[in-house]
Amino acid sequence: MVTAAVSPADIGSYWLASCGDDLTPRAALTGDESVDIAILGGGFSGLWTAWFLLQSNPGLSITIVERQFCGFGASGRNGGWCSPRFPINPSALIGRFGVATTRAILLAQQAMVDEVGRICAEEGIDAHFNPAGVLTLARSAAQLPALQKSFAAYGKLGMEDGCELLDAAQAAALVHATHVHGGMRLDAGGTIHPGRLVRGLARAVERRGARIYEGTDVLRVEDGARPALVTAGGTLRARRAILLAGEAYLTGLPDYRRRLIPMASTIMLTAPLSAGQWDEIGWSGGECLSSYVNTTNYLTRTADGRILFGSRGAPYRYGSDMSEAALRDNANFDWIRDRLVEWWPLLADVDFTHRWAGYLGISRDWLPTVHFDPARRIGYSYGYTGHGVITSAICARALAGLVLGQKPGANAPYIRAQAPNWEREPLRWAGIRYVQNAFLRMDLAEAAGRRPPLDAGLAQYLGEP
Repeated sequence: MVTAAVSPADIGSYWLASCGDDLTPRAALTGDESVDIAILGGGFSGLWTAWFLLQSNPGLSITIVERQFCGFGASGRNGGWCSPRFPINPSALIGRFGVATTRAILLAQQAMVDEVGRICAEEGIDAHFNPAGVLTLARSAAQLPALQKSFAAYGKLGMEDGCELLDAAQAAALVHATHVHGGMRLDAGGTIHPGRLVRGLARAVERRGARIYEGTDVLRVEDGARPALVTAGGTLRARRAILLAGEAYLTGLPDYRRRLIPMASTIMLTAPLSAGQWDEIGWSGGECLSSYVNTTNYLTRTADGRILFGSRGAPYRYGSDMSEAALRDNANFDWIRDRLVEWWPLLADVDFTHRWAGYLGISRDWLPTVHFDPARRIGYSYGYTGHGVITSAICARALAGLVLGQKPGANAPYIRAQAPNWEREPLRWAGIRYVQNAFLRMDLAEAAGRRPPLDAGLAQYLGEP
């Protein structure tokens, strides 16, 4: 079945609306072709993989096929963080893989932030890269233990330099929000315009010789001696490798339906604020900003003086359905408006100019997966759990290396055959919806000064990596 086209205006993303690029889809694949490497997916995963492959071997013929247009998915709808955070938090990473591996992972994430900035400069991509750091606030006494645990993990890793634990007064001096009890600041990380980045990457790989087809549905993936992407318009065969880089959208392929779940995240964006409003808000550093809540929040100060506020998305839909209509009709936009005003009451009458939502991919164990099978000639990268701007680049570089026969590093546990499968329906739907509901009840109880729900421990056990 061929998927209906979705326009950038239908999505509503500010990043796409302000990317400065012509979003008219490129030509679709018509007819059969053969290349060295064929890539499914025109978002960060696919584009970074092509970029690293061509950087190492400029003579490769590479074609990318994208169902809609480059940046259609999470790459054009995210929160604008260029963050060194990994999908699993440092203390949990230490518990699972030890100090040495965790340190290597996090140092690689931090180094990739700088590399993204360097590549943008090298390729002439004006992505508003701002290496301002990451600031996480504790906005209740109940959030302080998580803050302190995270800081202690960086100490255990020997990564105290560039990591600062802030008391209430120090944190409130940086951001004049309500109920600030403390904070932690990382020097590494910053913000970026993801729409400009993804569209700029597409042009960069084309300049290096790659071909991109948009508006091209992949109906079937064939492996073996003559692997292929079978599309609605023709068959694209690959002499060396088929690489699947569709992130959450891989769940539409039968063999990958349980490897990930697509979870939605919701974002609203204010109109540009006045200088007086910014004086009252603080946040002059423009760091990636968040707090320790269970339902997740992330805030970005844009280059033109707006506040982006992202939080929980539409509830998980049965069978990993990824309805665009469910994103547009998402009831959580009012929730986000209320949360922003709760942070800064002076914004009670602020205008919001954009609102959108998108799907991200979550593995059962929260760990990304990178794999290439030389016998089947199939490779893939997925599972960034909302940390895809940097993690997708890390994983793409690893996937490119595997395809080119390079030996992976010892401290890369995400290089593996596959993630554990999610449960079958209806258990998957029931469990995920329960955890979503429980996390919301926990945050509402904390905000109201009430005791946590009786099932809080169970929800945290089920919902954390």
